[in-house]
Amino acid sequence: MHYEGMIIRPPSEAGSILLQVTLGCSHNKCTFCGTFRGKRFNIKKDDIIFQDIEFARENCRRQNRLFICDGDALIVPQKRLIAILERIRERLPWVERVGVYANTKSIKMKTDEQLRELKDLGVKIAYMGLESGDDVVLKDIRKGATAQKMIDQGRRVKAAGIKLSVTVLLGLGGRERSAVHAMETGRVLSAMDPDFVGALSLMLIPGTELHDAHEAGEFPILGPEEMLTELGQMIAATTLTDGLFHANHASNYLPIRARMPRDKEKTLELISQALQGNVPLKPEHMRAL
Repeated sequence: MHYEGMIIRPPSEAGSILLQVTLGCSHNKCTFCGTFRGKRFNIKKDDIIFQDIEFARENCRRQNRLFICDGDALIVPQKRLIAILERIRERLPWVERVGVYANTKSIKMKTDEQLRELKDLGVKIAYMGLESGDDVVLKDIRKGATAQKMIDQGRRVKAAGIKLSVTVLLGLGGRERSAVHAMETGRVLSAMDPDFVGALSLMLIPGTELHDAHEAGEFPILGPEEMLTELGQMIAATTLTDGLFHANHASNYLPIRARMPRDKEKTLELISQALQGNVPLKPEHMRAL
């Protein structure tokens, strides 16, 4: 594979073929994210992409899922993206699911018909970083989208028949906006009604603006109990038709995997018990991105 720079993928794509189609992220301005700093966004040449598909044909026959990297492959012009998906279908016929990262800008660039076309060609899941449902926090972190835009574009993905997986970040509102961040994020998640929610706990990355703000004493990091309180408030404010709410990332203090709405009350009780000291939390040295 012709990989360039750091390759990231969602935890659920750990066993997938990783096909790098773009370099970096088309937005690349979020104050908390250092993943693609130093990478100028561009789309790789088709001949390189097709060579990598041939590599996968020879070496990845046990993997029935494929994830298109880097940060925002959905922004690839429709004609080129269709050609890539058709090549995947032709050369890797055992691949049952293709996944992509998506943001509001890239989703909005696709018509409803184009989204359905991608679904028919194998794109079965899109991963969106909501981060927060609080417009103040979204503006502060330079997300480049409002909560309503997130809702609108997330709904369009689901309407096309593509599963939607949404990531949120605990602690992103700091101490002052913690409760608002939790409640508004729950409201937006309820309006989007994603198939999957992944809640990560904020860990600062050196070289990012948010890390610099923390070092300057301008942005506080929440402690374990504060993170858990925020998570409980967020879950309490979230209503999903039939979604899986994960908080079992390596960054989290308390692993949670809840089918909503079935497990909502049981999960809130687990968080309550943890806050009372009856359930052990992950030690700080074991947390990681």
